[in-house]
Amino acid sequence: MTDTATVLQLASTLEIVSVSLRDIIENLGALAKRHAATPMAARSNLQQAVPMTLGFKLTRLLATFQRHQQRLGEFEPRVLVLEFGGAAGTLASLPADKALQCQEALAKCLGLSVPEIAWHTERDRIAEVGGFFALLTGTCAKFATDVKLLMQTEVAELSEPFHDQRGSSSTMPQKRNPISCAYITAMAASVRSHCSALYEAMVADHERSTGPWEIEWIALPEISKLTCATLKHTADLVAGLEVHPGAMDKNLSLTKGGIVSEAVMMALADKMGRQVAHDLVYDLCRRSASEDVPFLELLCADDKVASAGLGRDRLRWLCEPANYLGLSVEMVERVVGSEA
Repeated sequence: MTDTATVLQLASTLEIVSVSLRDIIENLGALAKRHAATPMAARSNLQQAVPMTLGFKLTRLLATFQRHQQRLGEFEPRVLVLEFGGAAGTLASLPADKALQCQEALAKCLGLSVPEIAWHTERDRIAEVGGFFALLTGTCAKFATDVKLLMQTEVAELSEPFHDQRGSSSTMPQKRNPISCAYITAMAASVRSHCSALYEAMVADHERSTGPWEIEWIALPEISKLTCATLKHTADLVAGLEVHPGAMDKNLSLTKGGIVSEAVMMALADKMGRQVAHDLVYDLCRRSASEDVPFLELLCADDKVASAGLGRDRLRWLCEPANYLGLSVEMVERVVGSEA
């Protein structure tokens, strides 16, 4: 009956998880709609890559949480199952003509499914829960990591929700530290660490294990508590996330147009071939950075660019980050709705 008690506790835990997931998805959807067309820099290897929108970034996260919501609905029937079979799972201690009826009646009373066969040393159900919690909190940690990076003073594109004295330093009053993000990433890492113990607990000997089962008693409560806390912090972070479009615009200008060099390269490629265009644009980007000259000026002054037939107006349009967002807005609409 210890396993059945564990399953009942997991049922309560999964209900908490479900509610938090619903809140996260609802608030992420609203935030993504609001910023479907808000331009910002995408980052690759911690460097500016190409422009995208904040809504696109948030919608990728939203789609991941939607998949987690789907996963939850899929595995719950496999997890919320009664374990009642006696010493070896054979129901031998009950009258043969009443044993299955007794099992079914108990399952109905507890609101659990009837097992197809005893599973007391087949621990895949419990390990699956742990694996799901690791996936779920890993997504929370990815989001928190991005927010931490975007909260850096030199970037300042996002901020955690403001509360008086929250995130302040005891000696540096100007600071606004990413406290929730730090908690989220720390707890999620602990979930992943503890989760490996649940996979170890699967290696049970015969029909009553001598140790592996007890691993769950240590790891599963910690995993459950940390997962629920991670989701609570994530839900609060999403609900109160502060967005700074002005900083996003400013950062899009840091490379003096270099962030849209791909757009220029692709336009030139039609005239001179992709590799030649790449090498030309690469050299101009290096000059723009080293000479502190706008990329557009160098393009307009270059004879090879001129010979390709790209005039100043076309080049100016290509060098505007808001014109190189790809299908960012359309992809937001595909996930959260056409009213985005």
